[in-house]
Amino acid sequence: MATPHAVVVGAGFAGLVAARELQTAGIDVEIVEARDRVGGRAWTEDRMGHPLELGATWVHWMQPHMWTEITRYGQSIFPSPVSDRAYWITDGQLKEGSEAQVDAMLERPMAKIFEGSREFFPNPHDPLHVLSEDFTGPAEVRERFLAFDDQSPLDALRNGEFTQEEIDLCDSYWSAGYIGDPHNGSALMAKQWVALSDHRLPLLDEQTLRFKLTNGMRGVYQNMAADLRCPIRLSTPVRKIEHSGSGATVTLESGETIAADAVIVTVPVGALGTIEFEPRLAQAMQRIVDQKWNSTGAKIWIKIRGHHNIFGYAPTPAKAAMIRSEYFLDPQNPEDPDDEGSTIAVSFGSHHDRVDVNDPASAQEIVNQWRPDLEVIDCTGHDWVADKWSGQAWATLKKGQFTNGWHHFGNTQTRMHFAGADWAKGWRGVVVEGALETGLTTARRVIRELA
Repeated sequence: MATPHAVVVGAGFAGLVAARELQTAGIDVEIVEARDRVGGRAWTEDRMGHPLELGATWVHWMQPHMWTEITRYGQSIFPSPVSDRAYWITDGQLKEGSEAQVDAMLERPMAKIFEGSREFFPNPHDPLHVLSEDFTGPAEVRERFLAFDDQSPLDALRNGEFTQEEIDLCDSYWSAGYIGDPHNGSALMAKQWVALSDHRLPLLDEQTLRFKLTNGMRGVYQNMAADLRCPIRLSTPVRKIEHSGSGATVTLESGETIAADAVIVTVPVGALGTIEFEPRLAQAMQRIVDQKWNSTGAKIWIKIRGHHNIFGYAPTPAKAAMIRSEYFLDPQNPEDPDDEGSTIAVSFGSHHDRVDVNDPASAQEIVNQWRPDLEVIDCTGHDWVADKWSGQAWATLKKGQFTNGWHHFGNTQTRMHFAGADWAKGWRGVVVEGALETGLTTARRVIRELA
């Protein structure tokens, strides 16, 4: 009997872990990747005198799949700094205080936003449990669950109980967290994120914004790639995938075709339109490809003259919603001849078209929101939304897409399968945990299918 052959489309975390699992099971596998590098939306690169994460950044030991990889490859972590001063904009006014003060002001409105997380997500890795036949609770819980999917996280604060300052702080928080306009995002996503964090806001913040890899994300994805014996064909975009109940054919942009017993597609929703599917994707899937997610924002790294340990929030429609200092470069660094040294801060905004990640003048406008006295030296980043091979930053859901969206890609009824953070049952966005989860589970499904 011939050895089964599988093709993995995409060499991000989902594709790499899927290929490794298939390889371990004795399946002949190859990866085709449109970019000229591995890692996908995780990308560590030396810029502005320091290794920077252009994509995914933070990790945590409570993300089981990621922590397994960190342990497997002997990587270490270190914390992001706690800011000396915090700045926030509310009702058009700039205020100043401490990061702890901001955290305290967020507690009350966030508790309202997270309301229902325990009854909706008793097992947060089974996000649609209350809609399943296994759910034995009251029907009104299902009704409220569905209703929250048609609301944004900020809608919970529109009842007159909360101050404009509380609303503006939450607007800023979720503009950055959702990497898109929070008014368009599903409220259920915020509730699941806190459920994945033991229903505690401080733990949610710790999981998504506190610990980074000492060697960067590349310390994991490069090691994963090195463990593969299979070909990883870079700069090899896919044009078409024909799929049936018995196999698949992958056609590359070059015209080359690859026959396979199964194919795993790890391309995010924002880039699925670059591939022709035959037969066409089911209507429920194609609707999501046409709608896309709520992931419209940008991440920019900004180098500032001198050492400044700061944190800032600004609500919609600010140029950027959040800024925080991450690295302090030594005055003797050859990249920074100025005696003051420099600070590298990271900033997130909800609309990528409001900021040029490579234009210091655009970065200066961002910094001016909170500290117009600071001088921007340089900036860098990658516009993931404008990138043909991603079309989005991390996957965040629009209203209605939590209960009627991502899960449709779980079963195509053919030998074509989808994997990636977009389809994860756990951390669907903001961290790479979900990509590893689906890469593993999808590969195991293929192994059973080809056994």
